[in-house]
This record gives sequence, structure tokens and C-alpha cells, in this order.
Amino acid sequence: MLVPLTRQKFEQVVPLIATGLQYKYYWGKFSNFLQRLLISVVAVVVILLVTVIFKLEFASIVFVFGVIGAFFWLWYPVFQASMRNIQCRRYKYGGFFRGRVLDWWITDELIGKTETVNNKGELVIVENREKQINLDIGDDTGFSIEFVAPLRPAHKVITRGQIVEMVVMSNRSDLSSIEEFSDIYFPNRDLWVSDYPYLRRDFFNEVGRRLREDQQQKPRRRRRVED
Repeated sequence: MLVPLTRQKFEQVVPLIATGLQYKYYWGKFSNFLQRLLISVVAVVVILLVTVIFKLEFASIVFVFGVIGAFFWLWYPVFQASMRNIQCRRYKYGGFFRGRVLDWWITDELIGKTETVNNKGELVIVENREKQINLDIGDDTGFSIEFVAPLRPAHKVITRGQIVEMVVMSNRSDLSSIEEFSDIYFPNRDLWVSDYPYLRRDFFNEVGRRLREDQQQKPRRRRRVED
């Protein structure tokens, strides 16, 4: 089932400004925080040096740039998430998709390499690998997509045939060509499968709840007509 979303509803479920989950995603590990903190320190030092050396008199402007630089470590994850959200919101049309898990499998993907030196002084390349879950999602119309996300312990409950919901994005009004899609929700398990959390989950769950209620009411109405 693929139901077109109004532009207003689409922009509700795909936020402009980073949500808490999106901020957490781009906050990263402690090493990422240290990198941003180092940039903040360097930025403040450079601004102070430029101010002293060139004797700048634009105190208000210098202060603004100083604050921006000093808090780079804090606001940069918001900027990263918001830019990613903007990329999604550039699509003209969105749709609510409900289908089933046709198949799933686990892969071991190479995500990077690091170089180190062993006890003998020899250069050793260490491969960084991550287990990923691959989902083949589709419906009765023949529409299907392949979704890949990092494997998590909660994914052990996933089986073939389970109902899934997501938002798809397109530049065609009939949604005949899907350009992008969001994270996947399993309503029967209250489980999200994703790498990046694209959606405002409270709004998305409300849309899904209303559509499920509409589906449940339709058969009842038919029975009343037949009676």
C-alpha cells in the first residue's frame, strides 16, 4: 500500500531542524566530540590573534564570530542533521508505504581501514567491518526496495512476512519513481530499523495509526451494506 502524503504532512514527518535522535546520531563518538572541541579552540585562538594583530574595532562582529567558533562543538551536529533533512525535503512528493518483509539476510561490510605497526615494525592494515541487516521490502503491487542498516540485537525479532511502514520520496506526483526512503518501522513490534533517523516518529506513528484505523473500518462498512 502506497498512500500519497500532502506537502504539509510530508514536512511534518521529515523535520527541517534536527530532532534529538538526529542530533545524537551526528554527535558521534567521544573522538568526534574531541575533534569538534579542538576546532572550537583553534577558531577562538585565531579570532583573538587576528583581533590583536590587526587591531580590529568591530567588537560586535568579532564577538559574534567568537561565540560561533567557541560553540562549534555544540551546534555543528545540528547543522549536519539539518542539511541532511533539507536534502530529503527537496523532493517534491512523499508517500506513506506499508508492505511486508519479503526476505532478509546478514552481510559483513567493510566500512574502513586503519594502518598500524606490529611488534616487528611492519605496517599492518586492519579492516574495520560491520555486520548489516539487509531487508527486501515489498507489497502486493510488485513494488519493492532493498534496505540496509547496521545490525542491532533488537533485530533478532525480524521475520519474513512482518508488516513494515516507511516514508518514500519522489519528484513525480504519482510516486512511480522512488528516489529516497526513510527508516523502517515495524508497528507490531514497535521497532525501528535505520542508520539515520529521518522521521519525526511521533508524527509518523500518528499517520500510521490513522491509516490502520481506516483499513479496519472499511470492511465493516461493506458488511453493513451487504446486510
